[in-house]
Amino acid sequence: MASFDEVVAEVRSLVARTGDGAESCDDEAFGSLALRVFAMQFEHDAPYRAFCERRGATPGTIDDWRRIPAVPTAAFRSLDLACAEGGSVFLTSGTTGGTERRGRHLVPRPEVYREGAIAHFRRMVLPDGARPRLVALLAGPDLLPQSSLVRMVDWIREDLCGGECAWLVGDGAFDPGLAADRIEEEARRGEPICLVGVRVLFTTLLEHCRTESRALVLPADSRVVDTGGPKGGRALSDAGFLAACWHVLGVPAWLCVNEYGMTELCSQFYDDVLASRFSGSNAKRRKLGPAWTRTRAVDPSTLEPLAPGEPGILCHFDLANVGSVLAVQTEDVGTCEGDGRFALRGRLPGAPARGCALALADLLGEHA
Repeated sequence: MASFDEVVAEVRSLVARTGDGAESCDDEAFGSLALRVFAMQFEHDAPYRAFCERRGATPGTIDDWRRIPAVPTAAFRSLDLACAEGGSVFLTSGTTGGTERRGRHLVPRPEVYREGAIAHFRRMVLPDGARPRLVALLAGPDLLPQSSLVRMVDWIREDLCGGECAWLVGDGAFDPGLAADRIEEEARRGEPICLVGVRVLFTTLLEHCRTESRALVLPADSRVVDTGGPKGGRALSDAGFLAACWHVLGVPAWLCVNEYGMTELCSQFYDDVLASRFSGSNAKRRKLGPAWTRTRAVDPSTLEPLAPGEPGILCHFDLANVGSVLAVQTEDVGTCEGDGRFALRGRLPGAPARGCALALADLLGEHA
C-alpha cells in the first residue's frame, strides 16, 4: 500500500506532465492512478471508509475507477473528510444550505490544488501566453481567506499576471459605480485586462453601466472570466451576459470564459471556447476539465451512468482531491458528450435526488 505522500507525489507528477494539454491522460492511466488514490483514501479517511464498507466497496472489490463511491456535496456540511492533518480549510458560500450550514473542504496538500489551478487556467484562459493585468470583482484574500475562489485568483495573480491585482469588492456593499471607475482607470493604462469575478456581481456592474449609458471599453485582447450562476442573487443568462460584455466592455464572446467549480473540488472546469479558438476550432462552447479529472452524468435515482447526451446529475472524479475524496456527486444537471466535455443544464430543484439522499444517509450513518 502506497503512503499518503507517495500518492500525492504521483498526482503532482501527473499535473506537471499534463497541465498544459500537450500530454494526455487516457482512461487506463487515469483509472490506474484513481484506484491507488481510492485505496489510500479508504485507508486514511475514516468516514469515507465506513461509507464505502456499507456499500460493499473496498480496494479489494473495486477494479474500475467508474465504480468508486462518490460522496454527495451535502456531506461536506456535516463531516470533515481528510486523509491527513494540516493544510488549508475552504468554506462554501452557504447559498444553498444557509450560512449556518457551510461546507468545509479540508485540503492537507494545497500545493496540488495550486499547481493544478494555475496550469488549467493558463490552458483555458491564456492559451496564447498572454499575461494580462488582473482585475477582480471579488473581495481580496484578507477579507475572504477561506474562499477557494479567492485563493485561486490570488495564485493566478502571483504566477500569471505579474503579481498585481485590483480587488473591487471591499468590506461593505458592492458599489458598481466605484467599480466602474476603477475599471476605467485600469483600462486607461492600455494593457490587456483579465476581468474575473462572480456572475452576480458582473450582472450588477453591467446593468448599472447600461442604466447610466456608460461604456467601459477594455483594451484589445482583454478577456472576461466569470463564475457561478444565479445562486445568491439575480444573474444574467449566458446569452445576456455575453451580449452585455460586448456592448458594455467591448469584449467579444470568444474572449469570455465561464468557470465552473466548487469548494468541494480542487479542480476547475472552463468553457473551451478560447482554447478551441486558438487551436482552430469554432465548435459550440462546452465545459472542459484538466487531464486529471473525469465527469459522468448519472441517473438521479439510481446513480447509474447515462449515455452520452442524456441529461443527469454530474459526478466528478478529481485526482487533485487526493487529500479528501476523489469522487464527488453534485446536484448540478448536465450532459456529457463522450469526449471529456460536458454542458451544464442547471441544478436539481427542491430536495436532493433520491440517489444523492440515500448516499448521504449511508455516509452519515454512525458518523451523524
